[in-house]
Amino acid sequence: MKYQPINSNLFVKNRKNFMAKMSENSLAVFNSNDIYPVSADSTLPFEQHRDIFYLSGVDQEESILVLFPDCPKPQYREILFLRETNEHIAVWEGDKLTKERAFEVSGVKTVFWLQDLEKVMSELMSYANTVYINTNEHYRANVETETREDRFTKWLRNKYPAHSVAKSNPILQRLRSVKDAIEIDLMQKACDITEKGFRRVLGFVKPGVWEYEIEAEYIHEFLRNRSKKFAYTPIIASGNNANVLHYIENNNQCNSGDLILMDVGAEYANYSADMTRTIPVSGKFTGRQKAVYNAVNKVKNEATKMLVPGTIWADYHVEVGKIMTDELLGLGLLDKADVQNEDPNWPAYKKYFMHGTSHHIGLDTHDYGLLHEPMQANMVFTVEPGIYLPDEGFGIRLEDDVIIQENESPFNLMRNIPIEADEIEDLMN
Repeated sequence: MKYQPINSNLFVKNRKNFMAKMSENSLAVFNSNDIYPVSADSTLPFEQHRDIFYLSGVDQEESILVLFPDCPKPQYREILFLRETNEHIAVWEGDKLTKERAFEVSGVKTVFWLQDLEKVMSELMSYANTVYINTNEHYRANVETETREDRFTKWLRNKYPAHSVAKSNPILQRLRSVKDAIEIDLMQKACDITEKGFRRVLGFVKPGVWEYEIEAEYIHEFLRNRSKKFAYTPIIASGNNANVLHYIENNNQCNSGDLILMDVGAEYANYSADMTRTIPVSGKFTGRQKAVYNAVNKVKNEATKMLVPGTIWADYHVEVGKIMTDELLGLGLLDKADVQNEDPNWPAYKKYFMHGTSHHIGLDTHDYGLLHEPMQANMVFTVEPGIYLPDEGFGIRLEDDVIIQENESPFNLMRNIPIEADEIEDLMN
């Protein structure tokens, strides 16, 4: 792994918190992700399932974590099953976790090779009444591929049909949404790497560069700072491309007078940063561009203030919409009649700002979190308002990642990344 070792106390604590939520005499199982094929013998780069990583720190394929806090055999209350490594595997694929190294990473003392799985599970299931299965219930999920977790669940329910079944996901949605101090440090690292990429780009952009060249500058800086990749597919959108919310082609030339909307973030140790900045190709905003830019920045700053414990996500978005409406009126994009006659289900401001303002961020860019429940301290949210003006040939979005704090203002993990329009111009010139 490119990232520095993570203190195993994080994973010990995460397992303890999860097991405290399990019902009596129950067992929970978590699988690694598959390595997905492309064609021939090609595969996509491996990405660990965030749940098993969250609970163990194990970051390799063909791994299984079993939690059974009430097991009558204490040594079986936490178990890791790993693919057995040997000298041949080490030559062809590099080092894999040994049993000793797995303990150092995870804090799990009992480690078996995968060939022992069925035998051990047979004994464990004879003690357990309920098994927790891990299904993907994220509100944005749309999974068409059968995962390794899905296949294991099918096997388990077929082999042990008399056991009751419970769901891990509601527990994980609550636990993972509230970040530990170690997690926040890792997210700060991802944001700091993102800052380095952005500052590099500020000195690189000029009329005539191509969007993909800017993308290359980011990934260069990310990789040299121990990030393995972008946290998500980057958006480098110049001119009217910025008005396509999920523009990812990044294949156009950047012209004098245009703006470039850049929605990019580095990952670090599987944790995500999510930043958006909009900069002028020529190094200077026009008067109109700066007015719109400052309006978006004001909405972002006012929205950030509302990210406090107890806030309800849906109510928050209503209030952000009111702030955006005022700014759009000031810019002459809406008039009072537009607002008075608006459809409550699609307010007038949605013509220019059609997406949400905030989402959870952490191990996933759109991280776990139950949006109908009040916000809590140590949740981390993006704040990303935008104004999109296809008739004027530009769109502006600004985005930071902030931590909700108890009895304090939200803490901006991207506080050091330039955002004020004048500062952007100064740095580019």
